[in-house]
Amino acid sequence: MKSPLSTSAACGRSTRFGFLVTGPWWPPQSPAGYFASELENILHVPVKEPLLRLIHQDRIARQTVSGLYLYCASNPRTRQQQLQARQVLLESAAAASAGSSSDELRAAIVLFASLLDEQQRRLYAGLESIQLGGDRQIADLLHLDPHTVAKGRRQLLTQEVVVGRVRSVGGGRKPVEKKRPR
Repeated sequence: MKSPLSTSAACGRSTRFGFLVTGPWWPPQSPAGYFASELENILHVPVKEPLLRLIHQDRIARQTVSGLYLYCASNPRTRQQQLQARQVLLESAAAASAGSSSDELRAAIVLFASLLDEQQRRLYAGLESIQLGGDRQIADLLHLDPHTVAKGRRQLLTQEVVVGRVRSVGGGRKPVEKKRPR
């Protein structure tokens, strides 16, 4: 059995990436183009180098969509249709996940905040308060006092953040036994 990397019967010539240009996964034939990760999941082989070569040969084009390269047709009209179809897919996926993600987002915020120390947690709560609004809402979510959230917000806005210490000098519990000088 021949390797899909060795020849391409449809192209009629030997090529290292013939597997990519034959079949329904060929980006110009796709209704919404493909991201590299999608092609790797379909083909189970690395596709970055072959895609770059095809771009340099002007056989396909790529456009940035949501911070990732979308590989699509080199024909401008077809490419525009693919980009519009991809935008519709992304918007419908975002709308579908919006309702269920609020609980997941809250759980992720609580989990993340639980990994922070005192100062980091206060500053993070202040940041979320600035973004989402409402000290009480963030305080309830993170089980903090609203004054703590307000203090974190004030520290961020005035840029009065002490780096290197969690507590001020002399803070914390005093030792039970006094140390004897030697």
